[in-house]
Amino acid sequence: MSDQREIMVGETAADSELWLPVVELLTGRGFVTGKSGSGKSNTASVIAEELLEAGFPLLIVDTDGEYYGLKEEYEMLHAGADEECDIQIGPEHAEQMATLALEENVPIILDVSGYLDEDVADELLRETARQLFVKEKKLKKPFLLVVEEVHEYIPEGGGVGETGNLLIKISKRGRKHGLGILGISQRPADVKKDFITQANWLVWHRLTWDNDTNVVGRIIDTEYSELVSDLDDGQAFVQTDWNEVDVRKVQFRRKRTFDAGATPGLDDFERPELKSVSDALVGDLQKISERKDREENRIVELENELEKKETRIETLEDELESARDISSAAKQMADALTRPETVQTQLGAGGADDGEELRRLHDEIVDLEDERDELRAQLDERDERIESLESDLESRAETIERLRAENERLRVRVTDTSTSVDAPATNADGGVADTVSGGASDADDEIVHAGGDEIEFGFTSISEELENVRARADAERGENESAVGSAMAGNGIGKADIDADVDANTDTERDEDGRSERTAGSTAAGTARSSTTQSSQPNGDESMPEAERFTGDWIDERLERAAEQSRCTAKTGRRALAVLERDGPLGTVAVAEAVGRSTVAVQSLLSELRTEGLLDRPSERTYALDADVRSRVSDEKTERESETGSTSAD
Repeated sequence: MSDQREIMVGETAADSELWLPVVELLTGRGFVTGKSGSGKSNTASVIAEELLEAGFPLLIVDTDGEYYGLKEEYEMLHAGADEECDIQIGPEHAEQMATLALEENVPIILDVSGYLDEDVADELLRETARQLFVKEKKLKKPFLLVVEEVHEYIPEGGGVGETGNLLIKISKRGRKHGLGILGISQRPADVKKDFITQANWLVWHRLTWDNDTNVVGRIIDTEYSELVSDLDDGQAFVQTDWNEVDVRKVQFRRKRTFDAGATPGLDDFERPELKSVSDALVGDLQKISERKDREENRIVELENELEKKETRIETLEDELESARDISSAAKQMADALTRPETVQTQLGAGGADDGEELRRLHDEIVDLEDERDELRAQLDERDERIESLESDLESRAETIERLRAENERLRVRVTDTSTSVDAPATNADGGVADTVSGGASDADDEIVHAGGDEIEFGFTSISEELENVRARADAERGENESAVGSAMAGNGIGKADIDADVDANTDTERDEDGRSERTAGSTAAGTARSSTTQSSQPNGDESMPEAERFTGDWIDERLERAAEQSRCTAKTGRRALAVLERDGPLGTVAVAEAVGRSTVAVQSLLSELRTEGLLDRPSERTYALDADVRSRVSDEKTERESETGSTSAD
């Protein structure tokens, strides 16, 4: 697949066509939002139509049953709980879903709207996403996971469950494996900001609630918080990291396929003729369901049989206890018969009648003993049968438990047991290490790529190893910059891939020397920008002493407020002010490259600094230091130089 492949989805305000790069859509992190009826689902369907038309498969998590209309033109597997679906599935089908999508190129609509038990739907999505992530580690195939109503899984206010944490993990680490994600929501204020701020392409349709428009103001700029309320149906502001134009107003085209999500009207509803998938494909999935049903039915049968055997055992134990009582009585009588004096005492004087009575008692004892032996033999035989059945049941239970344990072990292997800390570093032969990950299990240790070889490593002290890696990177970065770039190209590792390994939370900074994470953009565009600005712009490894001039009671509190609202740090804010003092006025892209942060993050920071009165906008999309701020910094600089000169003279 060529990285230059593009799809057309609409027209800009300048009547020019909007083309989006396929590789960025398939492997990037997208966010589409807008109130109900504004066109967000239509936009997602248009992108899906164009990708399917170009032959690229994807998996859509449909929470409202509105995407099956795509089957009007494209052969897709519609899987869910409803009878209208091609196949009814459960969590046990998750691995097969991922295999069909990635290995057999089958586009899938995972319809979770029909599950009465929300836990089943949640488990199905979680296990399917987990299988996609695991398989993509080996396949490295560009693939897009589309999730409707993403705020239900990664809410801003509530707790994030296991499924939400997995989706966040895919948004942070999926890109380097080729797995992209597109989240869709009508309430951006309800979506966890960590997900929105690390998206590298965003589509803002009409929003009217103040909480939602405030998010637009913080992410794009304050002026857009009012403009977004006036957008027409299908119109949106498009913001991407791979284009130097910060924000474009776009009219998305209407979807070609049947609109299953349209609001019902008075006209008769006619469902179009939909394309069907092969019977062989559905048959394979039905075999999984049938096998699961047979296993569950067999377990129920064995449990019922075991219950019957336990009841029979209790009955036989009662019978045995009765036989023991009879045997005890017979033994006592036999003992009495062996002592004539006792018999005479108990039965009276001897005679013919007494002898007859003794013979009768003797015969009764013999009969009772025979009955006792027969009962014991019968009980032993039934015990053997019960033992055989219990052994069979135990063997089957062990098999089921082993399969469950194996499934759980596979889950643990791909689940992070702690927060990942990743840092790019160079190895001995000039290769580049993908990641250094702390806290992962031995089954999920990261692999270091060097010169095309894979070397697995482990260490007992994560902090010591991380410090060693950082020290080596700092020592070699200055003199080996070009060599590292060549090694990265030789190993097929792009700068965007390494950046995506870094924890994408925009409210953290990685080292005290100013290095920070950058959101991945287009590889070609990012390389071009890097080469043109390397000599004139400070990078993340250089110090910026000018930033220290922007400290003091007069500015610290405003910087902290701007940092809190923009999800950047006050340190980054000081560096941005220093850059604008030295080189301003500048655009957002130039400032972002100078401070080593993503365009989206820096745009939000500059907007908040302007709100705090520290920046002005001399022209559209251009920022400069406020005149009063510049004057104060200049006066303090002159005063310090004067004091230094006086001290030298003394």
